[in-house]
Amino acid sequence: MLAGAMRKAEHEMVVCNACRYCEAYCPVFQAMEERVTFASGDLTYLANLCHNCGECLYACQYAPPHEFGIDVPRTLSKVRVESYEASAWPAFAAVAFRRPWAATLLALLVSALVIAPISAPVARAFSGAARTLRVREGDFYSVIPHAAMVTLFGIVGVFVVLALVMGHRRFAATADLEGPRRTGESPRRTGEGLRHGELSSRRQAASDVFTLKHLHATGEDCVDAEETRRPWRRWMHHCTFYGFALCFASTTAAAIYQLLFGWIPPYGYTSIPVVLGALGGLGLLVGPAGLFLVDRGRDPDLTHVSERSLGAPFLSMLFLTSLTGVILLVLREQPYMPALLVIHLAIVLALFITLPYGKFVHGIYRAAALVKFRREEITK
Repeated sequence: MLAGAMRKAEHEMVVCNACRYCEAYCPVFQAMEERVTFASGDLTYLANLCHNCGECLYACQYAPPHEFGIDVPRTLSKVRVESYEASAWPAFAAVAFRRPWAATLLALLVSALVIAPISAPVARAFSGAARTLRVREGDFYSVIPHAAMVTLFGIVGVFVVLALVMGHRRFAATADLEGPRRTGESPRRTGEGLRHGELSSRRQAASDVFTLKHLHATGEDCVDAEETRRPWRRWMHHCTFYGFALCFASTTAAAIYQLLFGWIPPYGYTSIPVVLGALGGLGLLVGPAGLFLVDRGRDPDLTHVSERSLGAPFLSMLFLTSLTGVILLVLREQPYMPALLVIHLAIVLALFITLPYGKFVHGIYRAAALVKFRREEITK
C-alpha cells in the first residue's frame, strides 16, 4: 500500500494515463503509457525522469482548483526528494536532505577545522607572527604541503565516490532500472541485438544529458509561470554543468602537468589548467547565480518546497567555490594569499563532502532514468 507523496503520485499517473493529453510533452508521459499500474519503483523512476519543465501543469484540465488537484511537476518533485533520502549511503546521512542548510554549514565548519591546522603559515599569521611567513609568490604548496593536500582530498574523494556509487545502486534497485517495462514482459531482442540496443540507449541518453534536451518540452523553452516561457533556466543549467566540467578538467590537467611532466605550480595565466579553470569559474559564477534568480521567480506550484530548499545551499556552494577560486587566481601573488587559499579550500572540501547529500545527486539519478527510458524505447 502506497502512502503520502507516492499515493498522490499514483493517483495522478492513473488520471494522466486515462487522459493522455500531455503524451507528447516529455518522456514522463511516454514512459507512463507503457504501464498499466504504478508501483513505488515506477513512480520513483518517473519522478527522476521528470525535468520539471512545467508544461503539463498549465495544459492540464484537472489542475487546481479542479477537485482532482492534478499537479504532476510538484508531486513528482516531492517523490524525487524522497528517492534521494531513500538512496542515501550511509542511511543516517539522509537527514541532510531534510536539513540541507544545516548539513552545509556543518560541512563548512568541519572543513575549516581540518584545513586550518595543516596550513602552518596561516596559523602563524593569525597568531600575530605574520612577519615570519616565508610564502613564495603564488606557491600554494608553501602554504599547505602537497602531500597533505593530496592525502586530505584523496581520502574525502574516495568516500564521496563510494557514497555516490552506493547511492546509485540503491536508487537503481528502488526504481527497478534494470527491470522490464511491465510485469512478465521480456525484450524482443536477444544476444547481439540486446548489446547493440544497450549501447544505443546509452548514447541517446548521454545526448539527452549533455544537450539538456528535455528542459524545453515539445521543442520550446521551460515555463516559469502560465504563458511565460523563457530560455534562462536551460542556459543557466548549461553554464553550471559545463562550468563544473571545465573546473574538473582544469584540476585533471594540473595533475597531469605535475605528475607526468614534473611542472610545479603556479602555472602561467595562459596555461591549460588556468584557462580551463578561468572558463569553468566563469560558468560557475553565472550559472548558479542565474539558477538562483530563475528559481526564485518561478511559479511555486511547479516545485515542492523540499526540493526548492535543496537547490539554494548547493548553488551557494558552487558560487562560493568559484568566487573564491577566481579571487585567489587574481590575487595569488599578494601577501594575503595564504588566508584566501585556506578559505577557498575549506569551501571546496565542504562542497565535496555534501555532493552525495544534496541536489548534485539529481543529475546522476536523472541520467540513470534517461538510460532506462531510452532502453524501453528500443525494446518496444
